[in-house]
Amino acid sequence: MHQPSTTTGESGTDPEAVVDPTARAQRYRVLWLSFMAFSLSFAAWLMFGVLGVPIQREFQLSDLALAWLAAVAILNGSLWRLASGVLTDRFGGRKALIGLLILTSGASFLVSTSRSYEQLFLYAFLVGLGGNAFAVGSAWNAAWFPPDQQGFAMGLFGAGNVGAALTKLIGPALIAVVPAAGWVGGWIPGGWRFVPFLYGWLLLAMAGAVALWAPRPDRKPAAGRSFKSMLQPLSEVRIWRFGLYYTVVFGTYVAMSAWLPKYYVGVYGVSLAEAALLTTPFVFASSLLRPFGGWLSDRYGPRNVTYAVFITGSLVALVLLLPLDLTWFTICVIALGVTQGIGKASTIKYIPVYYPRDVGAVVGLVGCLAALGGFAMPPLFAYLKEWSGEARSMFGVVLALSLTSLVWLHVVVSRVPRARPSQQRIPDPREVAA
Repeated sequence: MHQPSTTTGESGTDPEAVVDPTARAQRYRVLWLSFMAFSLSFAAWLMFGVLGVPIQREFQLSDLALAWLAAVAILNGSLWRLASGVLTDRFGGRKALIGLLILTSGASFLVSTSRSYEQLFLYAFLVGLGGNAFAVGSAWNAAWFPPDQQGFAMGLFGAGNVGAALTKLIGPALIAVVPAAGWVGGWIPGGWRFVPFLYGWLLLAMAGAVALWAPRPDRKPAAGRSFKSMLQPLSEVRIWRFGLYYTVVFGTYVAMSAWLPKYYVGVYGVSLAEAALLTTPFVFASSLLRPFGGWLSDRYGPRNVTYAVFITGSLVALVLLLPLDLTWFTICVIALGVTQGIGKASTIKYIPVYYPRDVGAVVGLVGCLAALGGFAMPPLFAYLKEWSGEARSMFGVVLALSLTSLVWLHVVVSRVPRARPSQQRIPDPREVAA
């Protein structure tokens, strides 16, 4: 079994022991820079949730074709998470984040130039690179913060998921305000194309900000280690179980963020602007509560928090399978977002507790598995709707995942007391290994 060891910085210094004001300032500079970068990357990654409606009209797409467009961006936001996390631990978060922001910026510019569904499909795949910022930022913050603050710090960083609300808040207004022909003779594109064009510039500016203000020298927990040793923990079943947990709270969030505007328009007949506004509270709940979920996990242990998340999420998903009016549907969706926001932090909190020297690789794999789940869900939602004739059938997927994770968590926890003390590893007095 993989055993924990002390996380060290580039110079071999234990981050927990560094308490001087300069180190604290550097630590929080990493947190806020990574939070802003992740927010922008996430906004670009999931922009097709709002842009999908005008894109569907322009290119005359079916619901299924639109679902695959959103899904392919999510796919590329998952494929490179493991590699991104490993590279961050090896070479430092500053370099990894700058490179990712520049690549995502270029892809976002390309989206704004699309003139066919085939082009758009390719460029949507490329802009999905932004989703891998989660693995970079999580590993970077874990390297800079001591263990008793990692839950809160990684939760606050992860609240960058709120970037999904950015397009929902500004997208419809920008699409309406900027003329379809654009400005400056078309050099600045108009209509829905203005949104990815704007994100391209914002991502590029963010890369410059990280280059200027990120602390140097950076911390590199895996400096000098072989890639083989960094990947060794990934053979443990526990990590794959964490991947399922994170699929419940993050994969479903990603899929719902992309799919809910279309759901509101199709089921309740609201306008795109109204659908975007109705989706925004769900995004806020699922994002801004991550720091609170991290604090709860630091205080009570991730197992107890995750238990509550799966039980509550299962009940809410069950209610969402019933026919509801617009008000009750929105309330239940927000409640589901609350469980996701807290659960994302509690699941990620497990990782630095069990794998302090391998946060990048483990977060990368866990995030990859969850994002792959988010990739598969929009097409699955569309297929279920065609098969059942009911749009709300999508919440059957959420319910099934939540119940499976709850049962697995309970089975693992129920077996721990029967193990001999020599076989148990309890990394925190407040937490039974789970």
